[in-house]
Amino acid sequence: MLIKSRVLLIGAASALALAACGPKDASKATPAPAANTPAASAAAPAGVAATVNGTVISTATVDMMVKERTAQGQPDTPELRKAIIDNLTMQTLVANEGIKKGLDKSEDVTRQLELIKQSMTANAFIQDWMKANPVTDAMVKAEYDKMVTSAGGTEYKARHILVKEEADAKSIIAKLKKDAKAFAGLAKDKSMDPGSKVNGGDLGWFNPASMVPEFGAAVAKLEKGKFTEEPVKSQFGYHVIMLEDSRPIAPPPLEQVKEQIKQQQQRTNMKTYLDKLKADAKIDIKIKTDSSTPVMSGNAPAAPPVETAPATPAPAEPAAATPAASK
Repeated sequence: MLIKSRVLLIGAASALALAACGPKDASKATPAPAANTPAASAAAPAGVAATVNGTVISTATVDMMVKERTAQGQPDTPELRKAIIDNLTMQTLVANEGIKKGLDKSEDVTRQLELIKQSMTANAFIQDWMKANPVTDAMVKAEYDKMVTSAGGTEYKARHILVKEEADAKSIIAKLKKDAKAFAGLAKDKSMDPGSKVNGGDLGWFNPASMVPEFGAAVAKLEKGKFTEEPVKSQFGYHVIMLEDSRPIAPPPLEQVKEQIKQQQQRTNMKTYLDKLKADAKIDIKIKTDSSTPVMSGNAPAAPPVETAPATPAPAEPAAATPAASK
């Protein structure tokens, strides 16, 4: 938010100003009582956190900023409130100096204030619309069922050995035909894939769609306990692959992905509404740009950022990432 960034900038300015004070100046300073001490609370008028040359800083403003910080993970502590009041105090002092010079009436400031008001009003409307159009548990369950149905497929547990030359891969295959149990040792000794070689070539459980096409296709054709009898060429080199096990892809429990689905549905619903709002509006763009992206005279506000739910439920166990095989 623009208002938040301005307070933070003023806070930085005050910090620099305080840092510039020498020890002599600091020794003369009289510490102000903490805003939440009994004495300060008793003396302060109701609803007033501080005054700066007669200008009131309200407790409602401080509470609003505390709420923003706690939403970001900061705890509500006396130190946080004191820092916020200090920042607001310095901002009020500097703003009052600007008002004395008439800067609050300047064209730039007036335009920015109008944009801030418009942005905050638009965001308030989005929050209000989302409250009036909630995503229900039934809607989440229906979307989850669709995801489970579309997931399907099989995931595999396999090992691989990656080498640069085809001849090296064929040599490894010849050794495996004599002793398949040597696979892990050969992987540690020969494989170029640093992510799996230390584990004897073990890739863990993975969806073949997450691998380069040649690798995924080769794994899907293998029988359990078998290895590829011909090198599998990919952009990374030549692979020798052994399939250890396979199983149907198990979707995560509903409770595990419920919030992701809900947020994604909120985002989708909000976008649908905004798209219709834009389609029904009369928008006349007066300026032309060289950019391929049109410039709108007042873009529609974006929905609050949310974490996008995966297109299909993730496997019950995360697949081990491997630079050699992953897309």
